[in-house]
Amino acid sequence: MTRAEHSATSPKRVRRADAERNRAAIIEAAAGVLAEQGCTVDVREIAQRSGVGMGTLYRHFPTKEDLLGTVLEREFATWTSEARQAATATEDPRAALEEFFEQALVNQAHHRAVVERYCENWRHPAQTCGQPLVRIIDELRERAQRAGKLRPDITTDDLALLLAALSQTVQMTPVDKPWLWRRQLRVCLDGLNCEHAAPLPVAERH
Repeated sequence: MTRAEHSATSPKRVRRADAERNRAAIIEAAAGVLAEQGCTVDVREIAQRSGVGMGTLYRHFPTKEDLLGTVLEREFATWTSEARQAATATEDPRAALEEFFEQALVNQAHHRAVVERYCENWRHPAQTCGQPLVRIIDELRERAQRAGKLRPDITTDDLALLLAALSQTVQMTPVDKPWLWRRQLRVCLDGLNCEHAAPLPVAERH
């Protein structure tokens, strides 16, 4: 066996690879459980789903908040990236704003923990995880108002709070009846402009 081969299979290197796999498994399991159950999840269920023991879980994440912070930071980064893409997908400022709301709700509103933590931005100002998203909302608001396609009295906080409220509305809506939350979205978006309202989406016929 060459020195390189021995190094690749050394106990230390194997342990490091095992640790990396365990950490990745914990994060993936936590993301799934948090999406389903929110921040009140029991870490024992995360350990069970990931296939590791509680001792292993706590070696990687000494507290529940450490684990939640790691997972939600990743989820918010994904949400922010998708929101940025939606915001720049069209040159029309009003269409960009509406596309942002649509995609934000479709992609993330069923992730209970993300919605809970985003809403905490308003109850606990020290929470900063949703701030990059709020900055995108601010950019969209400014563009739409400069173009005369958004009520001039609408603020960034108005839009950010509206997103939080609609996210929770989606969570309350049966998965097989998405038109219910889309109707609420349409009502809210029409309330942002002075032009005649667009028709409400209709129920899908099966």
